[in-house]
Amino acid sequence: MKKWLLGWALLCLAQTLSAQDILKEDSLQEVVVTGTGTQHLLKDAPVQTEVISRQMLRNFSGSSVADILSGLTSSFAFNEGDMGSQMQMNGLGNNYILILIDGKRIHGDNGGENDLSLIDPYNIEKIEIVKGASSALYGSDAIAGVINIITKKHTTEGLLLENTTRGGSYGELRQHDGVALNLGKLKSYTNFQLQHSDGWQNTSKEDPHQTEFVITDSRNKTVNRYTNWQIAEHLIFAINKDIELYADGTLYRKRIYRPSGKHPGVDVKTYDLRYNNASASVGGKWRLEGTDVITLDVDWNRHAYSYDYTAITLTDGYVNGQHTSYFPYYPGQSQLQSDQQRTMAHLKGVFTLPYENRLSTGVEWRYDWLKAPNRVKGGKATDHTGALYVQDECRLLCSNRVAAHFTAGLRLNRNQQFGYRLTPKVSAMLSLGEDLRIRATWSEGFKTPTPKELYYQYVRDMNGTYLFLGNTELKPQTSDYFSLNAEYNSGGLSATVTGYYNQVNGMIALVTIPNNEAPIDLYTKYLPLKTRQYKNLESAKTYGADVTLRYRINREWTAGLGYSYLDTDAKLYDSEDDVLRNVIIDGMAHHKGNCYVTWNHTLQSGNTWGAGVYGRMSSKRYYQLNGNGKGYQIWRLTGNHSFSPSRGKQKPLTFQLEAGVDNLFNYVDKTDHGLHLGTTTPGITVYAALTIRFNHGKKLVNNYKSNSLNQTNNEDN
Repeated sequence: MKKWLLGWALLCLAQTLSAQDILKEDSLQEVVVTGTGTQHLLKDAPVQTEVISRQMLRNFSGSSVADILSGLTSSFAFNEGDMGSQMQMNGLGNNYILILIDGKRIHGDNGGENDLSLIDPYNIEKIEIVKGASSALYGSDAIAGVINIITKKHTTEGLLLENTTRGGSYGELRQHDGVALNLGKLKSYTNFQLQHSDGWQNTSKEDPHQTEFVITDSRNKTVNRYTNWQIAEHLIFAINKDIELYADGTLYRKRIYRPSGKHPGVDVKTYDLRYNNASASVGGKWRLEGTDVITLDVDWNRHAYSYDYTAITLTDGYVNGQHTSYFPYYPGQSQLQSDQQRTMAHLKGVFTLPYENRLSTGVEWRYDWLKAPNRVKGGKATDHTGALYVQDECRLLCSNRVAAHFTAGLRLNRNQQFGYRLTPKVSAMLSLGEDLRIRATWSEGFKTPTPKELYYQYVRDMNGTYLFLGNTELKPQTSDYFSLNAEYNSGGLSATVTGYYNQVNGMIALVTIPNNEAPIDLYTKYLPLKTRQYKNLESAKTYGADVTLRYRINREWTAGLGYSYLDTDAKLYDSEDDVLRNVIIDGMAHHKGNCYVTWNHTLQSGNTWGAGVYGRMSSKRYYQLNGNGKGYQIWRLTGNHSFSPSRGKQKPLTFQLEAGVDNLFNYVDKTDHGLHLGTTTPGITVYAALTIRFNHGKKLVNNYKSNSLNQTNNEDN
């Protein structure tokens, strides 16, 4: 017994020491940039940054960015719909969350939902998440936080070919193809992705409160059938070791097929949805002495969607400047709903100053153009914003074991309609030895109303007739964000606890107003069941706490969990009764969580095996209209295996197999159509994927880094 106990104790000690070495090694290798726009080791980042690493992505094997974020973090909530991802982070929705791809803004709806299917999940190196207002560095749309999707950098000399084919339940098909060429000074990567689903129906019942009779045979689907594809090209040309130029371009198409039933006004759909997106960008980087650098980026993005009619439809809209509800469209015809285009230019410099200071400064210019012939009077609307910003980072060594890091930034915005605004941000980190770090942040956010929020005006049948109105009386939104974070790393354990408070002043939200407050010509014409208009709330507060734990048991086993508590308080002035009324921030849930256990084993041959069990949970989600979403918990089982038929260090051909089962306990939310769901999952689903990668060349020493804001050294095998 004594020998057994001694052996067990030595084994536990060896595992703990091994885990501690691995954790420290991981921390040393992980470089993040999103919080400050400059490179830091994760453990030394002065702004708290949450990272979803490449290994986590590989083990989880998510089918989309929404799938990945909801499964691997506890702060996010999603309700996938035809118009986008309907994302929420710590109580605030899509239009308060800035999404970046390699440091550049994703092109999408500038007033509503972002379509995360624009991002190929099989081309992601890692994801960095910074919570809270970051307007000082990133400008508008960053009141809730920033999500930076960092793509893979292919640094192999010669030719790289890769293909991933994934299939699953309900006609799921995912296709990823990549071709990388490295010809010395010229590098090219071409990426194609295809996504398809047949969709599914969790229930055939309609909400009886919004129909004249009980409907139990509706054809409305919970998730509609869709197909999308995207092709992207990325070129880099290195003039010399200090100067690098790049050019990018993408084309994206998506079609959502909507079934038509037999109940007019409820499940009869007379058109499908079609999206046409495109982007182009050019820029360069000039490396000066030491770590100093100057970058220039010029981007153009387009997001447009149309109705493709499948039956004769009398639709509302503007014809010759007059609003009409009797303009006919016929099967095969298309009607443009909106065409949003954005042009941006960004010049930035990072300079090392004496006394452990690093200065970042830049200038931005942005022009938004909206064309919506049937939704905006006059058919067009524009917006123009310019900005100057400066940020200084300073590190003070108090002793051999204690250090302080301060970051202060200030942005001056000028909007063509709303004038000037200063937005500051201050953050500090105190390092107490190697194990404990304490971070604090205060920042202001600033966001001007979008052209959609100002000028949109349209009528839609959505289980009743709704009149949606823009509001030219809207004012800019501002926010004050405070957070305090403690992080502990020791003995294989990594733990973080964060408390936050975010007050949004003048928050813009769709609220229900009395019908007689609508324009008289629209009100008398449609007599809508409900009228909704964008309004500035008097105040809106979100506050809560996030906890994450990760324990590296040994070199093969890892366990982790996350928990997020959220509460909100929003008030709107009721002009009819002259009182402040409490309103709900749509989609809020008090409790969310996730957990996982993963196993990874590497053989002497270099082949690997991996497996994981994942769970995600949410309490009830609250909404102003159409009911609340039910609480749920979903469990997932995944496995993967990579191998190469080649021997030795050079392995030009590699294979990777992935398979898994989602929603192990077959939970299905069968809430009637027209009401909010907690989750849209169809029940148990299975998937399998095969990746084939051919790498003809040798690994290059990365003497200089890529053109994007985020630079990481990656393995292509």
